[in-house]
Amino acid sequence: MRTIKIGTRGSKLALFQAHYVSNLLQNHGVSTDIVVIETKGDKVLDVAISKIGSKGVFTEEIEEQLAKGTIDIAVHSAKDMQSNLPEGFELIAFTEREKVNDVILSHKIDINYQTPGQNLVFGTSSTRRIATLKYYYPHIKTVDIRGNLQTRVTKMKNGHCDAVLLAYAGVHRMGYDAMIAHELSVDEFTPAVGQGSIAVEAHESLPRETKELIKSSVHHSSTGDCLSAERAYLKIMEGGCSIPIFALAVSNGKEIQLKGGIISLNGAKRICERVSGINTNSKELGKKLAEKVIAAGGKTILEEIKQAQGK
Repeated sequence: MRTIKIGTRGSKLALFQAHYVSNLLQNHGVSTDIVVIETKGDKVLDVAISKIGSKGVFTEEIEEQLAKGTIDIAVHSAKDMQSNLPEGFELIAFTEREKVNDVILSHKIDINYQTPGQNLVFGTSSTRRIATLKYYYPHIKTVDIRGNLQTRVTKMKNGHCDAVLLAYAGVHRMGYDAMIAHELSVDEFTPAVGQGSIAVEAHESLPRETKELIKSSVHHSSTGDCLSAERAYLKIMEGGCSIPIFALAVSNGKEIQLKGGIISLNGAKRICERVSGINTNSKELGKKLAEKVIAAGGKTILEEIKQAQGK
């Protein structure tokens, strides 16, 4: 069989993910080659992601190469994937999920985020994390911080902020575990859809047998069921990285417990609902959750956010 060309961004974390998928394929006797592609999200580092545009910030240029056939598959952080892929593209595999929590990463050992009165500044460009902080810990100020993990840590140490909010998965994969000051509760900081998993994207022109081979080598079934539910929820909510939406599905192999919601940009209101059902009905679960969130006031919050962002 021919060599599978894997497209990826060039950051250290993106390359880790590409090599992770590459190793899974090689373990099944598949030859691979990694192709680095620069994206809009990599080029524009002085503007918040939510202001660049929420669709395809880290994927558009890579998808162009998929469509041309320059690469066979693309590897992304699943949480970076927009709810609606462009026509002709699909996600064919999700790797086994890493721990999903957000963490506070800091070079200061005495960070106590729960105590009001502390003059703390956290670095993050995530609207979900900013809104969550405003809801639970309004005494904490935030500053926008972009760049790869290493760049963010350097900015923090240079006084840009006291700590940075990040996903555990990326922190762990880059070996920064010793700087984790706090692992945040998923009840308060419910993660972004797909957080902790690596997604494999393909174009419809890729032969079916090649897709099946890649899926059998890379895909983790239980994770896939959970992300199917989360992404179905995200799709109905029309969530992108400019909307503070969250969801987390957990599977015991037969049943999925799914919770998710939305927070207003100013942190004034947070809606969180729960649903459960069998794994084979994951997409319907996501739709059911979206209906509950919308009925509980989520529609109003969404409209307010879109109005505030001029959409």
